[in-house]
Amino acid sequence: MKKHLLFAICVFINFASFSQTIYEEFNSTRLGESRRLKIQLPRNYDANIEKKYPIVLVLDADYLFEPVAGNVDYFSYWEDMPESIVVGVMQGNSRYEDCSYDDNTFMPSDKGAQFFEFIGLELIPYIDKKYRTAKFIIGVGHDFTANFLNYYLFKDPPLLNGYINLSPDMAPMMEERLVERIPQIPGKLFYYLATGTDDIKGLMEASEDLNSQLSGLKSKSFNYYYDNFEGATHYSLGGRGIPNALEKIFSVYRPISKKEFSEVLLKMDTPISQYLLDKYKVIEDLFGITNNIRVNDFIATATASEKRKQWESLREIATLAKKQYPDTVLGDYYLGRYYEETGEPKKAMKIFQGAYDKEEVDFITIDKLLDRADKIKTDFGY
Repeated sequence: MKKHLLFAICVFINFASFSQTIYEEFNSTRLGESRRLKIQLPRNYDANIEKKYPIVLVLDADYLFEPVAGNVDYFSYWEDMPESIVVGVMQGNSRYEDCSYDDNTFMPSDKGAQFFEFIGLELIPYIDKKYRTAKFIIGVGHDFTANFLNYYLFKDPPLLNGYINLSPDMAPMMEERLVERIPQIPGKLFYYLATGTDDIKGLMEASEDLNSQLSGLKSKSFNYYYDNFEGATHYSLGGRGIPNALEKIFSVYRPISKKEFSEVLLKMDTPISQYLLDKYKVIEDLFGITNNIRVNDFIATATASEKRKQWESLREIATLAKKQYPDTVLGDYYLGRYYEETGEPKKAMKIFQGAYDKEEVDFITIDKLLDRADKIKTDFGY
């Protein structure tokens, strides 16, 4: 098991090497000292000058940064999550002071209060100003720092949109406060909690208790996920929890899967074209990013429209594909299919023929379009 975990971490570190990692010294007025930062920019950050990126904030970056950065790079490479800017705060021996809280109120105090303000009032505004950021931030923490991330839930609005809590060492009253606070938050909130069967006993039991309370919360805006990994220790659970958390939090971002195609699209009576538009509107609203619709998703929804005989949906999908990918055959093929099926073969033939000099996409080749045009010409004597 340890060998597999080590191999996975090495793979993620190797992936991260293709991205830009920047080391900075940040002089904090709030802390009265400098803090070392690790910042990983997406692979094509310099080339995509108009693109904005969510932030993944990593506490305990001395040991958590590389696993998080590697996973972010890996998942975004396969489009399972948006490309993101990973910001790590090196804490070392200061982590306990950074996360300190008052013995009476159990809220950040002294150095903990200063660190709380450093993150919210200095670091995030600095990253926003220096880099092209979208308005979506996920925080990652482990035991003491995982507990600390939860304090940002009590800001109005919360500083973070997503919380990855790896075996949190919760402050007294935190559980009760979370259960009371979370239903009051109107915006979308993503919350991931992980422990392991070989975790520190007290932390595992506390996580299990917190899970029983959070899983019962009723809130349309609260997206909650929990894992208790068999055989995972306090330290090894991060290697399993980080990818699970990213996969679950960004599930809506992923390309349409075979399961989604067969279990959702092929059973839809409502317009499939609207489903496609809604999917990308949710992505824009949640993550603050505007992307072209993936070719995969165009093909999946167009194919489903054909199978469901939703010809108006097919026309709308084809029109949008022509707009977003004008130099490819994608939109032309499906627009031609629309005219074929709605009784206008001559229009279909001309569209197929007119795309002869465009780029091929997936199974849609120039030969395929010209063959369809020739068949129409033969069948109808044009």
